[in-house]
Amino acid sequence: MKAATDWWTLGVIFGLAGVTVLTRCFFFILDRPWSLPSWAHRALHYAPVAALAGVVVPEVVMANGHLVSTWQDARLFAALVGAALYFWRRSVLVTLIGGMAVYLPLHLGMGW
Repeated sequence: MKAATDWWTLGVIFGLAGVTVLTRCFFFILDRPWSLPSWAHRALHYAPVAALAGVVVPEVVMANGHLVSTWQDARLFAALVGAALYFWRRSVLVTLIGGMAVYLPLHLGMGW
């Protein structure tokens, strides 16, 4: 049995595609150069911190929708080591390698 796509679904798909194309081509459509206002430019400096707070921190301190209740969680130690390495070396690559070097043995080897 073949499922048919209704007109509402097709309209939503084409509408979202149109909005996507318009927003991505917005700067090419304009006839003069455009720059961000100073307040928006300053706000972009906080975007990485906001991403960390909104995505990474909950992933580290929560499991299955609840706060981690034990200290035997590999993510906690990996995040601490990763943060320490970043503040020591200021390198994202060193941070990733160091955090994973702590996480993998604890998670795979010890079952944390």
